[in-house]
Amino acid sequence: MDILTSKADGILTIEFNRVERKNAITGVMYQAMADALTDAESDSAVRAIIIAGKPEIFTAGNDLDDFMKNSAPVEGVPPEMRPVFQFMRALSGSTKPVVAAVSGAAVGIGTTLLMHCDLVYAADNAKFSMPFSQLGLCPEFASSLLLPQMAGFARAAEKLLLGEAFLAQEAYDMGLVSKVLPLEELRPYAARQAAKLVALPAASIRATKSLMKRSRTAAINETMGAENALFGAMLLAPEAKEAFTAFFEKRKPDFSKFA
Repeated sequence: MDILTSKADGILTIEFNRVERKNAITGVMYQAMADALTDAESDSAVRAIIIAGKPEIFTAGNDLDDFMKNSAPVEGVPPEMRPVFQFMRALSGSTKPVVAAVSGAAVGIGTTLLMHCDLVYAADNAKFSMPFSQLGLCPEFASSLLLPQMAGFARAAEKLLLGEAFLAQEAYDMGLVSKVLPLEELRPYAARQAAKLVALPAASIRATKSLMKRSRTAAINETMGAENALFGAMLLAPEAKEAFTAFFEKRKPDFSKFA
């Protein structure tokens, strides 16, 4: 199974399990995660959630083969019904505390999903990137709103406009990461933090999270909608076609012919 889920001691763990493809995410994987988060929302036994990858890789982002085959608009099917958007909504709207444990590369949505987690712990081998502009696309998952709020406009612009990778310490300095740990300590530490949340009054944790997110919930939903509309349009544009073609042909894309 490409997504592993387990429940134990009040914690739902969602783990990427597709190492042979660098944990690249397919539509089926997005749906599995969306379903797990939705189920956890109504399960009183789940009091905290952990999202993790493998020691060598968190996720390489979208599986581009699957993405290109299944990303075209389908008549009569609203964009928000797509598995990736269901996952975004489920994670963004989760009332349960979410702990992320990140090691290795976290590409694209692998980085932007962290902005919707409550505690984000990174191993010292973690590497983050949001290469949307390099693919002829735009930011997603409200990252165009949340990253400037976390890191300030200048640093967010550098990461979103250039799409270049950055390391765990810089992610910590930007406010994206709560703590940087040696790789061997990452998962045990995240598990201990989740266990602390489980031991606290669930109503208090939910209320605190809700109050902290209250001022930006509407803005997040509006921004995700605007990003999704632009993302879908740009996906069909010549720049994205050139970027994806170059990727599959293993060459550098040429955007010089586009205004």
